Amino acid sequence: MAGPLTALPPGILVLAAAMATGLAGRRLGHLLGALTTALVTVWIWVAPAGTHLSGQLFGFDAVFFMVDPFSRVVGLVFAFIATVAVTYSWATEANNHQTAYALTYVGSSLGAVFAGDWLTMAVWLEAMAVTSTILVWHYGGKAIRAGFRYALLHGIGGSLVLAAVAWHYVEVGSFLLSAAPGGMAGTIPQVLMAIGIGVNVGFIGLHAWLPDTYPRPHIAASVFLCVYTTKTGVYVMYRAFPEGNLWVAYMGGAMAVFGAGAALLQNDMRRLLSYHIQSQVGYMVAGVGIGTALATAGAFGHVFNHILYKSLLFMTAGAVVYQTGEENLKHLGGLARKMPVTAAAFTIAALAIAGFPGFNGFVSKGMVIGAAHHEHLDALWYLLLLGGVGTFLSFIKFGYYAFLHGPYEGEASVSQAPRIQQVAMGSVAVLLVFFGVVPDALFAILPLEGAYEFHTFTLGHVGEGLALAAAGVVGFVVLKKPLSKVGRVPDIDAVYNPLAFYGTRAVVHAVTETYAAVDRAVVGVVERAIAFRADPTELSRLRANIGSSIFILMVVLAGVLAWLGVV
Repeated sequence: MAGPLTALPPGILVLAAAMATGLAGRRLGHLLGALTTALVTVWIWVAPAGTHLSGQLFGFDAVFFMVDPFSRVVGLVFAFIATVAVTYSWATEANNHQTAYALTYVGSSLGAVFAGDWLTMAVWLEAMAVTSTILVWHYGGKAIRAGFRYALLHGIGGSLVLAAVAWHYVEVGSFLLSAAPGGMAGTIPQVLMAIGIGVNVGFIGLHAWLPDTYPRPHIAASVFLCVYTTKTGVYVMYRAFPEGNLWVAYMGGAMAVFGAGAALLQNDMRRLLSYHIQSQVGYMVAGVGIGTALATAGAFGHVFNHILYKSLLFMTAGAVVYQTGEENLKHLGGLARKMPVTAAAFTIAALAIAGFPGFNGFVSKGMVIGAAHHEHLDALWYLLLLGGVGTFLSFIKFGYYAFLHGPYEGEASVSQAPRIQQVAMGSVAVLLVFFGVVPDALFAILPLEGAYEFHTFTLGHVGEGLALAAAGVVGFVVLKKPLSKVGRVPDIDAVYNPLAFYGTRAVVHAVTETYAAVDRAVVGVVERAIAFRADPTELSRLRANIGSSIFILMVVLAGVLAWLGVV
């Protein structure tokens, strides 16, 4: 039985399904996509631990399919949520080409997660960047420019990752993960990798692509996008820092607070949810950075749980957009009466992401917070708790204005979400409750070896969850009026987008003008030389022009030599 399961990486089968989905009709294409990802979910579940599919890549030793507790838990939820997302795509009338692009993104993500060497992983990460960009571009309109910015940032991040991988190879002599169990070797590779993958996970300052991109494409595309890039980044961050790194941990804590605070100021539903990707990924990054067995298990548990509740949140937001055509919370309200199933699914997902007792987020978030407390990282512990308050505040705001506040007064005729959308949302909502009530089911698939015993439903932990919820309710009551007056709040990209545009234009202008000046000088010298040959009395004028031309050429030559010296 092990032979067929280890003959090729599961991502390859998803890529094949993507091609078939693109060539088939809409109904058959979505059916093929859903069945294939469901099959891959089972495949990953039953693949033998320790599986290694070895080979050569560009002449270097490579491992294309490596199964261990870390790759299994991430690959499992990646494949499962792809099945749900394909089903949801069908119900939102997404065309088969969009779903095909989404499946290439899924297949590339699975390729990165199951790679057993840095070179293969880097190749799949680049494939992820390309396929996700195409998925964004496919929708057209405002998604085109957002996609270009997305591609540019991920191209820079990918280049830094590749530089880190190359430098690591020089230090270790191998790309294989097993050759360096301590992760990235050397300070410079670690810094390059942290910044490069920092783009993927949304480090503060490198995060603006998230709220810029994810609200732009088709609502079904956003369900795919919210899952793979950031969580694959967390996985790679763990491979780079398997023993932890406190700088990374504190960046995670800062992300948790910054993302939640920025989300609270948003009125666009998908933009709010995008900032909360950054916030929740902050808990995962903090867990990886703490580096203890419990913190690492908590980080991967939060990867698993976050994918479930975040995809559900994007599905509920998408269902609202599908029915109303409206993204802005200020133009919604009272939808719980017209869309009760969607409202119920949103409530479950909101309680899960906020870490309310009895829902899956409470389990994994508690593991990371508990690990920070156990290691006496008090500043980090407070940051993670503050992020929790911000999360409650944000989703109370979302739920109040979308589903409870006043009657719906929009022009669209609103009814229940289509039945298949309800099925997709309901299947995930059930898991959020199941893993929250039966945390041992989650622990069974997490890499918990070496962790001290963690008890979920202790009085202190439950009290902490209830206290955060109470703080969120009180905070919303206090801040409700000021928040209602907030318009669109700019992010750091409002500075660096125009700076990059005008800076690039200035460089291009300087280069072209310098080239034109040199060209004019050379042409002038040639013309005068020809004139002198025809009439030697032109010598005095020729000398003056030659002097000016030589001066310009010497300046340009000096600049070129200086640049070569720096390089």
